[in-house]
Amino acid sequence: MSFELILVDDPAPHIRRITLNRPEKRNAISTPMRKELLAALQAADVDDDVRVSVIRGAGPCFSSGYDLSDSLMEDPPHYTAGGDGQWSRHVTDSWLAIWELAKPVIAQIHGYALAGASELAAACDLVYVADNADIGHPVVRVLSPPDFNYHPWLVGFRNAMEMMLTGDSYSGAEAAAMGFANRAYPEAELEERVLDMARRVARVPSDLQQINKRSVHRGMEAMGTRNAIRTMSEYQALAGNVASVQEFKQRALESIKSVVDRPAAAGAGADGAES
Repeated sequence: MSFELILVDDPAPHIRRITLNRPEKRNAISTPMRKELLAALQAADVDDDVRVSVIRGAGPCFSSGYDLSDSLMEDPPHYTAGGDGQWSRHVTDSWLAIWELAKPVIAQIHGYALAGASELAAACDLVYVADNADIGHPVVRVLSPPDFNYHPWLVGFRNAMEMMLTGDSYSGAEAAAMGFANRAYPEAELEERVLDMARRVARVPSDLQQINKRSVHRGMEAMGTRNAIRTMSEYQALAGNVASVQEFKQRALESIKSVVDRPAAAGAGADGAES
């Protein structure tokens, strides 16, 4: 299988690594990239030599988010019924597909993960971050709540409220303390720490590990997580109809650029808005 927007390698036995590879665009998640990412994850899921996958970003960051310069619903990776909220429902289904994989998926975040990139990371089973990374969803300031609104379950009520009502970003160390990530490490150590964790995960045979993984996801679903995330995707669509958002949507990319707190990592933009 060949790819144009991601790189795939096996850095250690039983470990598949997928690198988002649009560094010149700060790894903005276009629909073709998302299509390749899902295909690579699904290929790993049926490969008997693979027990765990890692997702990381090339260049200065994990990802700046969805590529708003791209036609997001052109040739999508799977069908979603049309109508208001189609995009939000579609991308929510994409990230929930990671939950449905048999094998664990690890997100490795350096630099920054903004907006849609934080949604991708949130859908992964394990998340490890550089302690100086920036993670946030600044789009809430001008356009909408997230498409894949994971916040209440990962970071709790108070932190979720703060993130939704301010659009602030948080360091990797803060993200780990809040529960968004498992652990934060110095950036220079991140790759080897993630590989070490992936090796530990890979010790467990996949036929057993898929049950271990599902036991946690099904527990979350029993508490209403999946239904609530789907419901909140409709709120994302609802936000597009309020007066202030209608104004901002006329210049969506510029609007988002204007409200992003520049991460310390080089040249950060938001949702495909590179500087």
